[in-house]
Amino acid sequence: MIYRPKRRHTPIDIYIKPAKKASISEKREILIQDVADVVAPAKIADKVNKLSLVNIHQDNEKKKSYLVSVTDIIKKINKAYPDYTVNNVGEIDTLVQYSSHKSHDRPVLKWLRVALVAMVLFIGSATAIMSFHNDGQMPKIFETYYRIFYGVERTNPRIISIPYSIGLAVGIFVFYNHFMGKKITDDPTPIEVEMELYENDVTDTVVEVLSQRKKAKEDRVKNGDIS
Repeated sequence: MIYRPKRRHTPIDIYIKPAKKASISEKREILIQDVADVVAPAKIADKVNKLSLVNIHQDNEKKKSYLVSVTDIIKKINKAYPDYTVNNVGEIDTLVQYSSHKSHDRPVLKWLRVALVAMVLFIGSATAIMSFHNDGQMPKIFETYYRIFYGVERTNPRIISIPYSIGLAVGIFVFYNHFMGKKITDDPTPIEVEMELYENDVTDTVVEVLSQRKKAKEDRVKNGDIS
């Protein structure tokens, strides 16, 4: 008789990677797959992805932002699969921006908005450059350079001002890493970096505010102020 030891059940690890920000539209049920990536055996991952986190009621559709904590996700998974280990490799809190319908802007309106923003940026940049040149007295500096190199006085020396203007334009193209609608290199542009920092700051602020509101509500529930 051959003795074969029984195989012990090996616990399965479920890895989740919540995103920092998620956008949801035209659905009232937020699932785990909407806010996090799940890594597990295929059958388990499919079931975990379909677990519901938040149900948005019709009378609450005006609310635009929801906070989903990683503890909420872990509680849902542990309730469905108590024998599995959940490991978080992503964000602690996820900001969910909800919209009851997708935006269907006409292309004409989009182009008008782009043209308006481009015009404002162009006028603002031109004003900033001219103000800087006026404060720095660049014309006098050009005249001084011309007198140093050529030994004579001349007002508005174009031999210096024209190359300077060309170099200024080239410097702007290089700095913003764009020319004729195409990127010069694969590096992010300064505007992209600033927009990313701005988005992160806004997201962190909203998450902090929602966290404080959520904690205050939980404290009121514990104290019996609300049911």
